[in-house]
Amino acid sequence: MIDTPFDIASLRAAYAAGLTPAEVIETIFARIAKVGDPGIFIHLAPKDELLAQARELGAYDADEPLWGIPFAAKDNIDVAGMPTTAACPDYAFMPERDATVVALLKAAGAIVVGKTNMDQFATGLVGVRSPYQPPKNAVDPALVPGGSSSGSAVATAHGIVSFALGTDTAGSGRIPAGLNNIVGLKPTVGALSATGVVPACRTLDCVSIFALTVEDAYMVYSVVAKPDDADAYSRPGSTAAFGTRPPVLKIGVPAKADRQFFGDVVMEAAYEAALGNIEKLGGVLVEIPFADFYKVANLLYEGAWVAERYAAVKEFFDKHEASFHPVTRKIYGGAKSLSAADAFNGLYALQALKKKLAPVIASVDLFCVPTAPMHYSVAAVEVDPITLNSRLGTYTNFVNLLDMCGIAVPTGKRSDGLPASVTLLAPAGRDGLAASLASELHAASGGALGATGWPLPQTEAEQWKPVAGDIEIVVVGAHLSGMQLNGQLLALGATFDRVEKTTPEYRLFALPNEVVPKPGLLRTPDGDGVAVEIEVWRLNPEGFGRFVAAVPPPLGIGTITLADGTSAKGFLAEPAGLRGATDISHFGGWRAFAASVK
Repeated sequence: MIDTPFDIASLRAAYAAGLTPAEVIETIFARIAKVGDPGIFIHLAPKDELLAQARELGAYDADEPLWGIPFAAKDNIDVAGMPTTAACPDYAFMPERDATVVALLKAAGAIVVGKTNMDQFATGLVGVRSPYQPPKNAVDPALVPGGSSSGSAVATAHGIVSFALGTDTAGSGRIPAGLNNIVGLKPTVGALSATGVVPACRTLDCVSIFALTVEDAYMVYSVVAKPDDADAYSRPGSTAAFGTRPPVLKIGVPAKADRQFFGDVVMEAAYEAALGNIEKLGGVLVEIPFADFYKVANLLYEGAWVAERYAAVKEFFDKHEASFHPVTRKIYGGAKSLSAADAFNGLYALQALKKKLAPVIASVDLFCVPTAPMHYSVAAVEVDPITLNSRLGTYTNFVNLLDMCGIAVPTGKRSDGLPASVTLLAPAGRDGLAASLASELHAASGGALGATGWPLPQTEAEQWKPVAGDIEIVVVGAHLSGMQLNGQLLALGATFDRVEKTTPEYRLFALPNEVVPKPGLLRTPDGDGVAVEIEVWRLNPEGFGRFVAAVPPPLGIGTITLADGTSAKGFLAEPAGLRGATDISHFGGWRAFAASVK
């Protein structure tokens, strides 16, 4: 048994230094024995088979990001040669092929060691609704591990595997992460293929990733975020813009009067401390009324989506109702009385709330919410399994319904020593932005990885590589990060690149009579200019064309020379349009001028 931490960066370094995958496999089984929790895995691959796979890898390949990296898969995700049960023994079948995500991971050199326990048919957030012995919370076995991806989270938190796959419909990829002190990346719905995944709610389901660090989770995401023609809900996922972020971010948080912790003042204090860390990182907190988000969350337990769960396994349920866990059977059985009218009424209610909340979501860059409002004991959940399960989803249930992505990240220990966690949320497609801030927040919080005692590695986040074909755009004024019009850039899929200055041959003006104050940048060849602070963003050609088409007079797009020796397209003002404008060049940039006006 080796002492090497199983975060991906540490394992890759160890492999480069001579560690073998066979030694890792031996260590996995030693750690399983040491943890002594038979509830983690429903199926564990035989050691000799895994050792054979390890030998087949050959020599270390540094070009394969996941070479020799061990992982586990939730038991509603197909792995060829391993039974899929969805935590229902009578449902078990032997898949002939891997789920798409598993196949992609294997192709990248990763080794799947087993199938993990779960809330049956991914219905639950507590992690104990399984006919198999439920896994124990990795930090405190008296507490629920969180679900439905309980085994995947616990295996990762103990360092048995480097990462694990879960699924997330209502929070199953975030709640177990928060309760076990690990990272839970819930991608944009459709970014990861659901082919080969037993559905819960097909319109909302997504494969999620548990990892010890944000960097690990995002590396895995970048490997498996591929479109899949076999999945009707698949769509391209963005894997750019991790490792860098805009200098100013507006972070939406629930208004204090709307925050729900159900009496857990320790969790509330931990959340406040995490918000303080975000402010130290430069985030601007914006309190948002949350009543409508809670209304969306409540819809998940009403007609349309309960019926969708029943529809996913209707034929099996109708023939084998007694095979279901008692709590799961009650939930699915209740769906039998629902009508098509109930489903459509739910869809109508959701659409109305989505339209109402769209400008609220667009008004900030990210949201930061508690991952879970409190920790619950196994004993308490046994007494009241429905209410407490519902409470765990307070800040998770609305996310997929509103087509948002998210990442749960540890924020240190609460004052009582239990894990604290927040979840960063963003509109679909901005997975990289959420992960970038999550990485910084995790580093600022310190602490150990999961329940292992391993310290958080002090590694630099891998900087993102610009997408080939993207066009740089220089942003001077209200489109700067955190300012009024930045949302227009984000809506076009723009990614932040860097803060820079122009060469010292420009003058900056405040244009008169503008509803939203705007600057005018003018090049002065006579040598009386200044270096103006700007931001460089990137847009794909389609987004760039749409952005340029909306530029109003007296502004136009020209080439701007930058202090780093490059040049890029950006806003320039027509000289005739500067009549009545105020020269604000001495401020050195629009942000400083705007601050002076305030």
